[in-house]
Amino acid sequence: ARSETAPLRVALIGYGFAGKTFHAPLIAATPGLELALIGSSDAAKVGADFPAAAVVADPLQAAVDPRADLIVIATPNHSHAPLARAALAAGKHVIVDKPFTLDLAQARELAALAQRHGRLLSVFQNRRWDSDYLGVKQAIESGRLGAIAHFESHIDRFRPQVRERWREQAGPGTGVWWDLGPHLADQALQLFGLPERVFASLAVQRDGAVVADWAHVVLEYPRLRAILHAGMLAAGGVARFLVHGRDGSVVKARADRQEAQLLAGLAPGAPGWGEDPDELQWFGADGETRSPAPAGDQRRYYAAVRDAIAGRGANPVTPLQAVALMAVLEAADASAAQGRALAPALSEDERAAFARELAQS
Repeated sequence: ARSETAPLRVALIGYGFAGKTFHAPLIAATPGLELALIGSSDAAKVGADFPAAAVVADPLQAAVDPRADLIVIATPNHSHAPLARAALAAGKHVIVDKPFTLDLAQARELAALAQRHGRLLSVFQNRRWDSDYLGVKQAIESGRLGAIAHFESHIDRFRPQVRERWREQAGPGTGVWWDLGPHLADQALQLFGLPERVFASLAVQRDGAVVADWAHVVLEYPRLRAILHAGMLAAGGVARFLVHGRDGSVVKARADRQEAQLLAGLAPGAPGWGEDPDELQWFGADGETRSPAPAGDQRRYYAAVRDAIAGRGANPVTPLQAVALMAVLEAADASAAQGRALAPALSEDERAAFARELAQS
């Protein structure tokens, strides 16, 4: 048995954009975690960054490797469920990058499997620890805005050229909604709970694009409307968050900087990490005021997983939350195809359990 003080040995499967940019640096910067093994077909690329890590070319082999306690899956979306299934069956704790699976049936199956094996299963919803979201969450919870009527969350980019990457090719789980929707929808569910209905429009807008590169999704609550938007032809003029309430509004113009910092090679936790100079703008009867944005720190996700495995805290993103999110993602896809608002396909038990979990968090 591992001693209480020994680090948790982590196997990271996939060393593409998500694995190299996000997971590896965050794992390496979290005390109590050791990046012991990386599943990749490019040993030279891994060796340049993590010479001490073992490299396993076959992803399925990496998922069951005896040298790891925690398996992190950062591979193309269609492989998430089979790799998670294999790792759980081998008695591993598992983190899956978003989106959790390709559909609700797979999500429910993995949630049940984790429960049966008594293992932690979590989804990497790293943007819950972004400065922009944390600032808006504080603003909503402060009560200063009154009852929230309108919420807008945008991840808009200017990428007029279609790139040669699997996310932009035809296939299961590709396109902008499956890439950015999991972030946008997860944050909305954390703030407001499950919507009654989902109404969506998806479009292919760029020359040469073969999958949807524009998504506009409305989550319908009794009074509140939450608008989730992502597009690839937005050169400017769009705020990251916009919230209108009975007593005022708040705007967060610029996005969290952690992704940009990671891409620039800044180590998580280095001076300036997660700091956000872009203030929140408040508008109300008393005019306009500003308040600082809190610092973001996505390491807190990995620290929470570490503590949950050790029995010292709660799983930061539970299988139930992942199932609920999958139902919303799927409802949006179906809504866009059918041209009508649809309720997320969750049972009453799942809805009640999600509401209970949200109230406790």
